[in-house]
Amino acid sequence: MKFEYEEFETIEDVLIYLVSVAPYMKQVLPISSYKEHIFSMVPITPISGEVLLMIYTKGKLDRGMYEFDLSTKKHKLVTAVERADKNYFIAINPVRDTLADAALEELAKQKQ
Repeated sequence: MKFEYEEFETIEDVLIYLVSVAPYMKQVLPISSYKEHIFSMVPITPISGEVLLMIYTKGKLDRGMYEFDLSTKKHKLVTAVERADKNYFIAINPVRDTLADAALEELAKQKQ
């Protein structure tokens, strides 16, 4: 498996990116918070899955559902999908993520 990376300065920048590449009418998207990184993995080669793009920033999100307002670039923790004009992210906090471990290890090697 090969990884490509896009690093952003803020969580809001990551959320903007994910909203812009999400399939039309996809209102709820997953995002991971793991080992001080907030990220999503997007397949660049959808058929084979050989190359994954890791869109990330450093930081931490608590587990739960976040409402994101693209117009104000703000996110907040919510309990339910309430509005059709907002995007929602389900933040997960895995205890172990071997795919993320491999991507983060490769990223650390690239930065040396």
